[in-house]
Amino acid sequence: MIRRRSGRVALVAVLLVAGGLLVAGALRDTLTYYRTPAEVLDDPAAAGERIRLGGDVVPGSLRRDGDLVVFRLAEGGHEITVRQRGVPPETFREGEEAVVEGTLATDGVFHSDHVVVRHGNEYRASTAPTGPVDAR
Repeated sequence: MIRRRSGRVALVAVLLVAGGLLVAGALRDTLTYYRTPAEVLDDPAAAGERIRLGGDVVPGSLRRDGDLVVFRLAEGGHEITVRQRGVPPETFREGEEAVVEGTLATDGVFHSDHVVVRHGNEYRASTAPTGPVDAR
């Protein structure tokens, strides 16, 4: 009887561990982890490695030249220049948070091929009138 019960407990434990590993593996691909400029600059192995870099787009740093967009991302007093090929999302602006994906070159410039604009949790209703306007 004890042997049968310990066998069931072992089977349940194995099933729980297997289920946990499956869930963790599925979530790993859906979560977006990023590193800050300080973390990237402090890691000598970061150059050439594909990473996600997050921070605030520094006001006054945004320049566009055809399909090349150059700007700086900052957080915690550290900044990294980003060169992005392609058009970023319409909501991409100076002073807003962004996450870029790409590689850090040996010259310290981050070469990005994908930009994601981070949004806050707050919803702000539009200030524009929503109903019909009476123009009498």
